[in-house]
Amino acid sequence: MTGYQGPQVPPESLRTIKRLAAERDAVILSHYYCRPEIHEVADFVGDSLGLSQEAAKRKCKVIIFCGVHFMAETASLLCPDKTVILANIDAGCPMADMVVPGDLAKRKEELPGVPVLTYVNSSASVKALSDICCTSANVVKVLRSLDAQTILMTPDKNLATYAQKLVPEKKVLTWPGFCPTHHRLNLKEILELKAAYPQAEVVAHPECQPKILAETNVIGSTSGLIKHCSESEKKEFIILTEEGVLHPLRKRNQDKVFYTPATAMICPNMKKNTLADVIKALETLTPVIKVPDESRGPALKAVERMMAVPRD
Repeated sequence: MTGYQGPQVPPESLRTIKRLAAERDAVILSHYYCRPEIHEVADFVGDSLGLSQEAAKRKCKVIIFCGVHFMAETASLLCPDKTVILANIDAGCPMADMVVPGDLAKRKEELPGVPVLTYVNSSASVKALSDICCTSANVVKVLRSLDAQTILMTPDKNLATYAQKLVPEKKVLTWPGFCPTHHRLNLKEILELKAAYPQAEVVAHPECQPKILAETNVIGSTSGLIKHCSESEKKEFIILTEEGVLHPLRKRNQDKVFYTPATAMICPNMKKNTLADVIKALETLTPVIKVPDESRGPALKAVERMMAVPRD
């Protein structure tokens, strides 16, 4: 991997984006799962909550969000004074769509007094019906912070199962949702990769199925896995998460090798964001993402409660 740079941004596109961003007083944020060329024009690249926290810190009028819909909504929750633009309005999240307000409200009626812990990979309307949110990085801490013995966790059943294993003193009720990209991993492929590269460390996102996680060395959030691989003394890794992480991993670790399974770990929605979308968003300042007033207050509370859980 020596000398890896990745796709280069056409000079004319880069100049146009920089000029428009300055004119609009805009900050460009990109999720790790977006295309490498999007990373290269972004002011900040991170995971879903990290991006929204960065948005809240930035002094700007406009946020161009390269990610999926729920992420732009979270940025809107935390940045009510900024104009939040989603680069591609068709970039949604199948897992977030697996829980809708009506179904969650009905389930809550069936479980009186049971708090709802919702993954940030969800719509604002679902967050509004939740008691607290979590990320893949802080799910264990958030779960332990709740006084209740029984908790309903939405929408990702794989993340919930992972958290349950680490917090056995709680009873976690799961929702039948999942990330199609992580869920499709085949155990046979992983075992074959491990056999082919026995010296490689296996790292995975907790959105993977339990049978996949059982074969790993390290489980962590997107940014957590990138940090681990960058700081590790190991030189070879099997990466079990969306392939967008390979670009920052290879740029930061020119002396390391990263293997991926044959099953393509690609989120088609994240890849919908293009340089042309970024330019159009800067030119037109559309499409604007704004959380409706009836959802904003309670959804923001659920996010703020999560952010109030102490870190290490």
